[in-house]
Amino acid sequence: MLKEVNWAEDRDYKSGSEDEPLQFYIDALCNSSSFDLLLGYFSSSALNVLSLGFANFIYSGGKMRAVINNILSEEDKDAILRGKDKENFSTIYNFNDIAELKSSLDDYGKHFFECFAWLIANDKIDLKIIKPKNKKGISHYKSGVFGDGENYVSFKSSCNFTYYGFLENLEELDCRLSWEANDLKKIKKQKKDFENLFSGKSEIVEYLDADKIKTAIKDEFGDKNIQELIIQEKELIQTKNNSFKNTKILNSIKAATNKLNDFIKIESSPKFPYPDGPRDYQKTAHQKWVDNGKKGLFAMATGTGKTLTSLNCLLNEYRDNKSYKAVVLVPTIALVNQWKNECRKFNFNNIITISSKEKWPQNVSFLNTASNFIDVSYVIIVTYASFYRKSFQSHFINLPEDTLLIADEAHNLGSNNLSKTLPKIHLQKRIGLSATPDRKYDDIGNKSIEEFFNDSPPFVYSYTMEQAMDKGWLSQYKYYPHIVKLTNIELEEYREKSKQLAKYFDNQTKKYKDCPEVERLLLERKRIIHKAHNKLAAFKEILDNEFNSRGNLNYTLVYVPEGIEPNYESIDDYIEDSEDISLIDKYTRVVSRTDSSIMVKQYTSKTKNREHVIDSFQKGAINVLTSMKCLDEGVDVPRSELAVFCASTGNPRQFVQRRGRVLRTHNDKTYAVIHDLVVAPEINDESTFEMEKSIIKKELERVVDFSTLAMNKPDTYEALKSILTYYNINLYDSSTNTNT
Repeated sequence: MLKEVNWAEDRDYKSGSEDEPLQFYIDALCNSSSFDLLLGYFSSSALNVLSLGFANFIYSGGKMRAVINNILSEEDKDAILRGKDKENFSTIYNFNDIAELKSSLDDYGKHFFECFAWLIANDKIDLKIIKPKNKKGISHYKSGVFGDGENYVSFKSSCNFTYYGFLENLEELDCRLSWEANDLKKIKKQKKDFENLFSGKSEIVEYLDADKIKTAIKDEFGDKNIQELIIQEKELIQTKNNSFKNTKILNSIKAATNKLNDFIKIESSPKFPYPDGPRDYQKTAHQKWVDNGKKGLFAMATGTGKTLTSLNCLLNEYRDNKSYKAVVLVPTIALVNQWKNECRKFNFNNIITISSKEKWPQNVSFLNTASNFIDVSYVIIVTYASFYRKSFQSHFINLPEDTLLIADEAHNLGSNNLSKTLPKIHLQKRIGLSATPDRKYDDIGNKSIEEFFNDSPPFVYSYTMEQAMDKGWLSQYKYYPHIVKLTNIELEEYREKSKQLAKYFDNQTKKYKDCPEVERLLLERKRIIHKAHNKLAAFKEILDNEFNSRGNLNYTLVYVPEGIEPNYESIDDYIEDSEDISLIDKYTRVVSRTDSSIMVKQYTSKTKNREHVIDSFQKGAINVLTSMKCLDEGVDVPRSELAVFCASTGNPRQFVQRRGRVLRTHNDKTYAVIHDLVVAPEINDESTFEMEKSIIKKELERVVDFSTLAMNKPDTYEALKSILTYYNINLYDSSTNTNT
């Protein structure tokens, strides 16, 4: 705080004396939250000279306002123009990262001017450019006021806010302190004069836009002081390094450095990555997890922050124990990378990733050895396919018992192989994450999961999509199901498979017998639905209608029909086969033929520079993405606002996840639109009617789920009326509704 600084005893600072102007600025910046300047010449080189103090100032929430004259260096003019064009300013700096900020300000090159422009664009530096009205001279003020929210220190000086003013010239500066007798009145007048000029209402000056700035070129301006504005990088760095010899300046620099290091230490420690902290429901989830013995399932809708919620639990473990230990289970390599990025946002370090593409044993071995001697912090992120294998389990059993296990998409733990490993897991702190924890028609798998997490419906914490939409965490949406019929040839083939399956179907339990023949027939029949010829025509009609209505297909995701759902027990990376690629090609061609203006891109396992593709989609350079599974996990596309689901896997969980992905909020998105292709064969064979009704009802689970929360719910019934009547199905009875 300003009152705690050892100001010059006589409040007078002179170059070459015990108390120099540079020392004043460093001390003031390190202890202020506001800095108002009336200036003659301004050069951003001064910010570089004061990089230590200015980094502390900005990091502490400080804001600089300055009234400057209209003569600047070419680099400063360019930076100011770019900074004031906020809508098109794309450079990103994290001003919460004080080390990055200090480094940017300290390097007087291109990086510095990017940082300077960024500070202007983000209202950390606010400049008003003036010149005297009806006069030929320049603004030549050299005064300012620092404030800390309670006290003020003002100054009047001979030096410009430039490199030369601080390091080359012989200058002087007098300051006033608001807590000293007779000074407060003068400071108030100085503040009033500044506000009058900064308000844009002063009658004695002309206010200029940034493009009216004159650049400081010697041939145009003969004033010898103009050289202050065109200092070169090499000269500045060399002179700056040789200038800090005054004992008091060195003490000020030492104090500023210590403060900076304290900030860096705080910033590098684990913390919640967003300034507002966890949302209330995320805090509630943590407390309920603690109350349940640090075990439980978080049944949270896709898009509501399951990852952040679980990592907030790990953060609280760190705060309690001064260390963090976690093993995170995920289905895919894409999710390994996503979790790694999220962990880094929390400042969790020592992250080890394990998948089919990683060389990891040595890292885990070292971790186990180190844990025997010191309290090591770590996060291990491992795919399910790697987790249950002996090569990983041999290391896993040696991890400390107080390591937190986080299972993303925890429903996977109920599968045959993975469920067998659950009783052997020694880690006692456990969190399961899933938008849909329940495994349909798998009571054994569900029981294994519930016993492992000491939890059962409605679970330790549940946060539904309806709750998230009501709170505005997810966007509203319109939902349009489209009934697709099989061709005569497809229908005949489908009927034949159904007749064979009817031999194994129990009309009482509505289930098939468990045998290889059933699996084969179900897969063959699923492929008929999967490749239904009429889907392409329906898809084309949807695109044509949307394009004619919107005038474009911007921010559109297309989920192409897929054949077999991946088994994440054995694989951790979805790779399309030749048949898959052929289908993606067909659907991509339909998109491109809708209009020549549409830019469409396939997003598959073979796509290079995936992050660049997603970034181009977010910015509108790519209008449509076509994919199968690769957009399901590890991809965040909040800008998407139109989605077409062409798949018919019969897996409601997959559709719930995809819906959540499309409903992520974005400032420019009013609501989302979802089109859903539903293949529903009309079978009139009495021997298979009940079986087909059961299948159709299962297929309609997602339709019920989607329509219940849609803005246009009545439209859903009209679209499905014929098939519902044919099979005598009540769309909204309790046995069909699975909303999560």
